[in-house]
Amino acid sequence: MSYSYTITESTTFTITHAKHMAAKVAADLKRMQRFYGAPSDAEIANYEAEVIEFLKAGYLGTVTYGFRRNGDWIAPTIQYTAKDLAGMVANDDDPGRVHPNSDTSGASFYSYLTYSVAWDALTSNEQEAFKRTLPLQRNGAPEPGIDGYLESDKTYAAGGRALDRSVVRSW
Repeated sequence: MSYSYTITESTTFTITHAKHMAAKVAADLKRMQRFYGAPSDAEIANYEAEVIEFLKAGYLGTVTYGFRRNGDWIAPTIQYTAKDLAGMVANDDDPGRVHPNSDTSGASFYSYLTYSVAWDALTSNEQEAFKRTLPLQRNGAPEPGIDGYLESDKTYAAGGRALDRSVVRSW
């Protein structure tokens, strides 16, 4: 006689999971502020609140924070890419390791956000209603290029979702 067992695990992504991951983004931004003077505390709070809302709703594609020179991202820039783990497990790394001593002369701090496929499935009225709930009002703009390359270095995960972190490296 043989027996078979099936285990089903279900994970519901909650506001607590979104806050957990967004707090790590905020910690990275705080370290960037310490080394480079930007973003401000108020901007960090707004970025954190924005990431929470986008993660909770499942509308985040990527969000990038960093410095732009001549229209291109330069080091120290960090990009986060949202993904659903679909039952897989991912590391939940500690925030940090923002590199000090990058040359930001002539550069300005900037942020750029892209949307997920779930966002694209919304009607324009639903998109506008969601945008009105956010602490930041973003305007359409072309996505900056990269002066260098992106290198994946950390993952922040909770509740079956993850943010893959990549940093801009110089050639």
